Amino acid sequence: MTAKASAIAYPIQGLVKYHGLRDVARRIPFHDSISLCTGPIHTHTTFEVREKEPSLVTIDGKVTSGRPLERVAAVVDAIRSKVDDRRPFRMESRNDFPQYVGLGSSSSGFAALAVAAAAAYGWKATPQELSEVARLGAGSASRAVTGGISEWVVEGERSYSKLLVGPDKLADWRIVVPLVQHEEPTENVHAEVLTSPFFAARNAYIPSALKEMHAALPSGDVKAIAPIAERDTLNLHAVTMTAASGHITWRPPTLEVMERVRRLRKAGVPVWFSIDTGATAYLNTTAAHEKGVAAAVADIPGVARLLHLRPAGPAHLTDKHLF
Repeated sequence: MTAKASAIAYPIQGLVKYHGLRDVARRIPFHDSISLCTGPIHTHTTFEVREKEPSLVTIDGKVTSGRPLERVAAVVDAIRSKVDDRRPFRMESRNDFPQYVGLGSSSSGFAALAVAAAAAYGWKATPQELSEVARLGAGSASRAVTGGISEWVVEGERSYSKLLVGPDKLADWRIVVPLVQHEEPTENVHAEVLTSPFFAARNAYIPSALKEMHAALPSGDVKAIAPIAERDTLNLHAVTMTAASGHITWRPPTLEVMERVRRLRKAGVPVWFSIDTGATAYLNTTAAHEKGVAAAVADIPGVARLLHLRPAGPAHLTDKHLF
């Protein structure tokens, strides 16, 4: 007997971002974090339990091996242990947006994997339980499971995601993304946080940032939430840039985007940048200003194209299979 399931998940934009893991093997972070799922860009994954054929993993048309395959196996093995089923599998995953540019492809990828694999193996898990196994592939995937604005929390030896604000409460939020191509996988960046002299200062600042964000979230107002995310961006990248390898993921177009955002704000436009570990910025604004913000950054040399995004929901099953 074989079982097949497919899922779609949306990548996250960090609002109060996580940086570093106190338990690398289980991907348990040093502190809680909050993010927003962004669509309609997404990862679509089909997962099939097989009887005899060896396991096969394909991502964006390429057979996966090495470290990426190990990360997939960590999620699948956790699910197989829940149902005591060691049968092999086939997985195919496709992103409709670029990887390694700061758009969180690993978050949506492992969230979609967790949802599809759980269904294929017959594990009837809660969203919280699914977020815990998705986390084993990529920490941010925990929040992509629950969607909207979600918080990834640490409770002793447990670490999972919970929904704080659904996308229906964020109807006026728009996200313009001037895409800057610069491939920078994030695993090594997270691994080096302890080498930054600013890491202790970030950990001391995080509780106040989370408190401020929690106070702003009930309004669902981008004008209350996005300034906190912009400030957190600068704090996080100060750690990244001062760690052992001195990762500078921003490119000249990234800096120009940031400068134009600040000029727009001085002119009265409600827009704020947020940058995860990559070169591409999310520009958070209102529906009334989306077109104006896009026009203001479209001509920057090095901006490959513009994406227009909105808050998105949780990872979910779909009847459309990739094979």
